[in-house]
Amino acid sequence: MQTPLCPGPDRAPRRPKHAVPAGAIDCHCHVFEDQTQYPLVAQRSYTPPLCTLNDYLRMSEMLGVTRMVQVNASTYGFDNTVTLDLIAKLGQKRALGVAGVAPDVDERTVRKLHDGGMRGVRLSTMVKGYGGPELLGVIAKTIKPFGWHVEFLLHVDEFPDLDRTLEDFPVPVSFGHLGYMRTDKPLATPGFQALLRLMKSGKAWVKLTAPYRISPNPMPHADVTPFAHALVEANADRLLWGSDWGHIMLNWKIPMPNDGDIADLLTAWVPDEATRKKILVDNPAKLYGFN
Repeated sequence: MQTPLCPGPDRAPRRPKHAVPAGAIDCHCHVFEDQTQYPLVAQRSYTPPLCTLNDYLRMSEMLGVTRMVQVNASTYGFDNTVTLDLIAKLGQKRALGVAGVAPDVDERTVRKLHDGGMRGVRLSTMVKGYGGPELLGVIAKTIKPFGWHVEFLLHVDEFPDLDRTLEDFPVPVSFGHLGYMRTDKPLATPGFQALLRLMKSGKAWVKLTAPYRISPNPMPHADVTPFAHALVEANADRLLWGSDWGHIMLNWKIPMPNDGDIADLLTAWVPDEATRKKILVDNPAKLYGFN
C-alpha cells in the first residue's frame, strides 16, 4: 500500500535575523525531483512532495547558505542518482553528498560514488530504505580507504552503551537531529550521556538539525535547548548544522517551520559568533572535505 503524501516545506522562506558567515554549509537537506525521472522504491516509510533543486536553491539563497550536503533520501533506497546528478550540476566545491549503499557494496562502487562527490553512508533504525547498525562492521571496512564516515539516524537514548560500542570504530561517525534524543527524557539519560562522551573524545559528530522531530512543541522548541547546550559544551568542534529541508514528516502536529526561523534557532542555541562559524563553516569543511 502506498504511503500518504507528506506536506511540502514553507515556500516563502524569510531571511534570518542574523547573517550567516561566508561559506556556510547546510549539512542536511533532501531534494526530491520528478518521480518519473527519479523513481521511488516501493518499500518506503513516506512519499515526499516535489522539492526540487531549484526550490532548495531559492531557500538557501534567502538564508545566505552557499554550500550543501545532500543526504540521499531513504525513498531512493540504494539508488543515489538524484544526489549524484545534483552534485554534478553544482560542482563539488558547492555540493557533496551522503549515500545509501547496499550491504554488499564493493570497493569499485564506493570509488565511483566517491568520484561523484559522496563522502559518507547513512544507516538507520528509523526508516525503510537504508541498512541498519548491524551492517556497521561490513561497510566500515569498505569505506575506510576513502575517508568516509557513517551517519546514523537513530534514537541515542535506545543505546546506553553507545560509546563503548563505537570506541574502536575505524571510521568517523555522525548523528542526525541532536542524536534524535526524545525531549521527554532527561539529560542524564545514559544513551545521551554516551553520545556526549563520544563527542568529548572527538569520535563523533552531531548535527544540530530538525528539533521538530524530537519536540512536540512549536518554535522555538524550548525543550530542545538544554540538549543543544549540552552538545555545544561537550565539544563545539564536533557540531554541524543543517536545515533538514524539505522537512519531510508524515504527521505534522505543529506548524510547518519557516527556514528563516530554523536558521535563527542556531543563534539562540549558540550565541557566540565564532562558535557558530565553526559549526557552519569550519567543522563541516573538515568532515566532508570541502575545498
